[in-house]
Amino acid sequence: MSESKQRAGSCVCGAVTFTAQSVAGKVGACHCKTCRQWGGGPFMELDCGSDVSFTGEENISVYDSSEWADRGFCGKCGSHLFYRLKETQQYMIPVGLFDEDSDLVFESQVFIDAKPHYYAFDNNTANMTGEELFAQFAPPPE
Repeated sequence: MSESKQRAGSCVCGAVTFTAQSVAGKVGACHCKTCRQWGGGPFMELDCGSDVSFTGEENISVYDSSEWADRGFCGKCGSHLFYRLKETQQYMIPVGLFDEDSDLVFESQVFIDAKPHYYAFDNNTANMTGEELFAQFAPPPE
């Protein structure tokens, strides 16, 4: 089983590198339409929390993709660098950017109800619909 540890990686061209201080090796996938448009398929990521540092920040371009999150990419090679929640500055970083992946476990999928019919993962994962995901983060009723 994977435990939290420091993890590092970079974009394809190396103009941007990053270090995340405490990351569990639990891979998640998002099947929402925006993630699929962004990368041509599901967004496979590691939740890196908010303690992430970057070098080559002058090469990072950020797209304001929704009222709750933005997406970063390398301005030189186009690599997708992160999905970041605006309120908490929590980074979800594409799993393929990390230097080390031998201890990773595919654990969860969100927006499973938006997943197109033409692909399916065989892994046994925790699955949430978009409605279930938003309900988890909705403020409690007053």
